[in-house]
Amino acid sequence: MEKRVTFKGIWLPFVLVMPQIVITAVFFFYPAGQAIWQSLFIPDPFGLSMQYVGLGNFTFLLGDPFYRASFVTTAVFSTLVTLVSMGVALYLAVLADRLIKSSGTYRTLLIWPYAVAPAVAGVLWLFMFNTRVGVVAWYLGQLGYDWNHVLNDGEAMGLVVVASAWGRISYNFLFFLAGLQAIPRSLIESAAIEGARFWTRFRTIVFPLLSPMTFFLLVVNVVYAFFETFGVIHTITSGGPQQATTILVYKVFSDGFVGQDLGSSAAQSVILLFVVSILTIIQFKYIERRVHY
Repeated sequence: MEKRVTFKGIWLPFVLVMPQIVITAVFFFYPAGQAIWQSLFIPDPFGLSMQYVGLGNFTFLLGDPFYRASFVTTAVFSTLVTLVSMGVALYLAVLADRLIKSSGTYRTLLIWPYAVAPAVAGVLWLFMFNTRVGVVAWYLGQLGYDWNHVLNDGEAMGLVVVASAWGRISYNFLFFLAGLQAIPRSLIESAAIEGARFWTRFRTIVFPLLSPMTFFLLVVNVVYAFFETFGVIHTITSGGPQQATTILVYKVFSDGFVGQDLGSSAAQSVILLFVVSILTIIQFKYIERRVHY
């Protein structure tokens, strides 16, 4: 018999959810409303006057080739970060799940990078690949490869992708490992007795059972790549060279805080929120259909 909790009156449920409603209103709805309001104006850098332009900021942005190029850069960057972080994390989780001796030590070491802030991770990778004092850049030079992410677009994109994915692998590893350990061993042992090899068992049994976890991590990692990688890009490339690593969230910062174009920056934040919302809706509407709960 199913037991349900009932409340006498509406005040107790309202009081229980009130803290979350207040936090959401203060830290999400109010800033979002302010951004939408400011996107309709062109304020001066000191905030002393504002000129109403309606949708002029949006029209200008959609006609700006540099802003349109940032969409392509963001798509490439977020796709690579998501695939690299989730792929490596799944591989490490499979290895850790099969490990018998010293498994706790390996799991602890693999979790540590998650404690490193994105900006700190960017500084660490910048030191390693610095064209003058970086140890990795020096070894590459010894092998005859002239590493210079300051001038090379592809090297700059590769470096920020690796640095951003490195800090996210630990987060994905925790969830994948928990999902692997939740799979009944009897299913895998039965398939092994039937003669199915490891990769066959993984493709037909393990990975389909991990689909809810994979879908959740896909949504979370896409949002991470769009927003939380700002610190990595700012410390390593500052959006360069030639805006090759300027993603949408970094262009909001560069135009608003550096260029002091607050109206355009607000309009960009509105567009960014709209794009992420559409991507999330598409993921839940189409990709979730392939998830086996």
